[in-house]
Amino acid sequence: MTNSFDEFSRAEMFLVVGSNMTEAHPVAATFLKNAVMNGAKLILVDPRRHKLADFADLHLPIRVGSDIAFTNSLMQVLIEEDLYDKSFVNSCTVDFDLLKETVAKYPPEKAADICGIPAEKIRETARILASVKPLMLCYTLGITEHTCGRNNVVTMANLQMLLGNMGMECGGVNPLRGQNNVQGACDMGALPNVFPGYQKVTDAEARKKVAESWGVASLPENNGLMIPQMMEGLVDGRIRGFYIFGENLANTEPDIRKVEHELASAEFLVCQDIFPTETTRFAHVVLPAAAWSENDGTFTNSERRVSRVRTASEPPGQARPNWWIFREIARRMGHHWESNSAQEIWDNEVSVLAPQLCGIKYARLEGDGLQWPCPDEAHPGTCFLHRDGQFTCGLGIFTPADWTPPAEVPDSEYPLVLSTGRRLSHYHTRTQTGRCEGLNDILGEESADISLSDARTLGIKHGEMIKVSSRRGEIAVRARVTQEVPPGMVWMAFHFRETCANWLTNPAFDPFTLTAEYKACAVRIDRI
Repeated sequence: MTNSFDEFSRAEMFLVVGSNMTEAHPVAATFLKNAVMNGAKLILVDPRRHKLADFADLHLPIRVGSDIAFTNSLMQVLIEEDLYDKSFVNSCTVDFDLLKETVAKYPPEKAADICGIPAEKIRETARILASVKPLMLCYTLGITEHTCGRNNVVTMANLQMLLGNMGMECGGVNPLRGQNNVQGACDMGALPNVFPGYQKVTDAEARKKVAESWGVASLPENNGLMIPQMMEGLVDGRIRGFYIFGENLANTEPDIRKVEHELASAEFLVCQDIFPTETTRFAHVVLPAAAWSENDGTFTNSERRVSRVRTASEPPGQARPNWWIFREIARRMGHHWESNSAQEIWDNEVSVLAPQLCGIKYARLEGDGLQWPCPDEAHPGTCFLHRDGQFTCGLGIFTPADWTPPAEVPDSEYPLVLSTGRRLSHYHTRTQTGRCEGLNDILGEESADISLSDARTLGIKHGEMIKVSSRRGEIAVRARVTQEVPPGMVWMAFHFRETCANWLTNPAFDPFTLTAEYKACAVRIDRI
């Protein structure tokens, strides 16, 4: 997030795109709902009429996968009607002409055919967005989990720069991260193209700096592989060993049958986790890790806030802290790593290597923690980024993108669109919440959400067992007939193994990020 949750209470308007916050991010949703009840305006852009729509002044149910066409059309109106922030654009950005040329191809009449929102409603929305300054833009996986996810993200940034809502309180672009501490993992370099602190692997100075710190002669100068590439490499032999740390890939990756074949093909597979999972079934070695409440360490949340985690109970059995497991494996490979605690790792390694974290030391992480960038120990942390339009790269770069359809669209054989997400009662693949009787009592099975009109057409009753099929597989699941989903759409979660949506989802990936298109694939429904 460029901005902070604390600003929600002071914001005058929110634009929320592709985010079922009330179920996927209930704490953040509470901040937003409180702001709305105190007078803030909310525009929701989402194919489903989920519970957040009850708080919205305007709900725009765009078609799945049409975000770029819709947003480009908003920007076309803003430019055509001279509603954009010319001062910000002229002084703080570059490549406006490229943006103008691209969005000119998306007048509301054309965009309406793609996104399903009437042309005049698109114009009305653009005028509302321009009428309040600043406004906060929030999005979640409804933006990123597409084959055009990267282009969706830059289009969100284009819109906020065009409106002049960057570099100030109660504005910005605010992605709510998909899992706990995913921000922290990225900050630590758990990506194949960066070292800790987002220092590029391809940068010679960064490689030299990190190599010296890690005590090695050199480091690879090319970016590493992403998960889909690694898993495909297990089958053709390019990848021989595979180490899975805290991920249940057998349930979370698209097309589970393909994933299981890939995992079963591994010559040597290690899983490090707190519980047995569907993925540990394929492991040659399982290393039992301590859970978050059995560890000392840090978490970093969506707003870049680094907070302490303290041990609440001792790890059971042979479970050990993750850092200890990694250090012991290194020791058995002939390497001596000096740090002997989470604090020593942070103070002596992380905060030394990562420029944004140099001012964050354990001694400063009492209370509410600190938000990076925090370059030195006198720095108070940074509540919002790009102050006064000063971007990391100098000027903000408009990066125009054209709309592309999902990789798989409905046809006569598979006439419906499946989109996936999360339900409030469970978390991810239920590795933890599935062991809680209370939560299983609240939600003990998955359902397929379908519209009232599709249910009538297919002769399906609420609660009836149905078969949902795609080109990858089929599952039997209970129908949930609801007004939340539009005609032509099916919505499911991936919490339950036998009825996991990922038996059906399409292993098509964004060419830049290799994020899977979980939000769109073609399915059919049959009565059982």
